[in-house]
Amino acid sequence: MSGNSQRVLITGGAGMIGSYLVEALATGEQRRTVSETIVVDNLVNGRRENIAEFLGARICFERVDIRDDRRMAELLRGIDVVFHLACLGVRHSIHSPRENHEVNATATLELLRLAREAGVSRFVYVSSSEVYGTARSVPMTEEHPTFPMTVYGSSKLAGDCYARAYWETYRYPTVVVRPFNVYGPRCHHEGDSGEVIPKFMLRAIAGRPMIAFGDGTQRRDFTYVGDTARGILTAGWAAGVVGETINLGSGREVSINELGRLVAEIVERPGARLEHAAPRPGDVLRLLADSSKARLLVGFEATTPMTEGLRKLRDWYRSLPQTPEELLQRELERNWEPVRRCD
Repeated sequence: MSGNSQRVLITGGAGMIGSYLVEALATGEQRRTVSETIVVDNLVNGRRENIAEFLGARICFERVDIRDDRRMAELLRGIDVVFHLACLGVRHSIHSPRENHEVNATATLELLRLAREAGVSRFVYVSSSEVYGTARSVPMTEEHPTFPMTVYGSSKLAGDCYARAYWETYRYPTVVVRPFNVYGPRCHHEGDSGEVIPKFMLRAIAGRPMIAFGDGTQRRDFTYVGDTARGILTAGWAAGVVGETINLGSGREVSINELGRLVAEIVERPGARLEHAAPRPGDVLRLLADSSKARLLVGFEATTPMTEGLRKLRDWYRSLPQTPEELLQRELERNWEPVRRCD
């Protein structure tokens, strides 16, 4: 896999993490070896504006649902590397488990089949730390038991099992990466995609209370999106990673209560309140990555301290034309519940 005519396809490429892969292929070292990047996204969660500035002769956008086998088969012709990020998230899986499974698991299996038939040289499947469920021991290596607590975690585990099975059965070159909790610019606060860090930050800036579901002692390994994207991208070309599963995390943990205090400090709202509500169904209580395998195989290191990452997110929100209050109009507080509409 060398030369300067490689073609790449990124599913979910207009999402937060995917757009950082696009940016790296447009502006980073890989631009010298990648002749074309096809960005596939149905824009259910992704945003065209995340990638608009990078589109051009070498990077094109296709608005396609990955469940459209005919169109995906067409787009995969002549592709060298697939980065498969497209999925529906944790909260979505609570109110729409079947669709979540269809997109995250079934569509992944079909995409593997289509990529193999098209002769794609490497398939990088982006899984999730949610496959582990709550940590039974820390830090969590790739050998940690997988015991997902939601349909999302289960569907992502099905996807990474399918990717590994394609290697074991067909010797089709796949790599599985498991990012831990990713945050940063272009993240989601809205709808059932809304994550805790952007929701906390926008609420604190707007003078609203931050809402923690449960007692706030849940602990997470939050990893800055630029670090995660770099690890994913490297897995597309590194030697010695085919057939492997690797964690991508910071190796540091913070509780949700501590996160609230950090966010309040970063946005200069020391009096921002943190309120607690009933726990979210299927919530994982603790995650902490051991990324030593990624360090060994792809040279991965999460180098962005959390305070720096939070400042970058704060500055990104300040750069947007919408006010925090305007952005919060699209927030759903209990975003795992079905949205009921009155016709």
